[in-house]
Amino acid sequence: MPGPLDAARAITKLPAQDLARAREFYRDRLGLEPVEEREGGLRYVCGGTEFHVFQSAGAASGASTQVGFEVDDIDAVVAGLRARGVRFEPFDIAGFDVADDIVTVPGNYPSKGTGERGAFFRDSEGNLLAIGQATRGT
Repeated sequence: MPGPLDAARAITKLPAQDLARAREFYRDRLGLEPVEEREGGLRYVCGGTEFHVFQSAGAASGASTQVGFEVDDIDAVVAGLRARGVRFEPFDIAGFDVADDIVTVPGNYPSKGTGERGAFFRDSEGNLLAIGQATRGT
């Protein structure tokens, strides 16, 4: 039996204490421009998905990933973001291979491949963002 949200599109909402600062980060560091702007909010579209950054008095916990971007070539994307000044979070958890701030997670979402490679960074507001690439093969 279908659920009431089966046909819904999920949209991530990210808080920003300083919306102008967040807009600058997303433009200068990630190369993204909002496709729509309203008082207190910015709407971004990436591929067929979207996320919103909204003015908030609350602070992001940054304790877990709040939005992830799936890419085809994580090495190129990480290099490109580094060239724009993005600093990646260190990742040091026993049992995971890490090279150049990219962690390899075997068996992560097997329907997408044999695992995933990922890297993490924070936006100007403390939101934890991720980049992921499905791995294929053995």
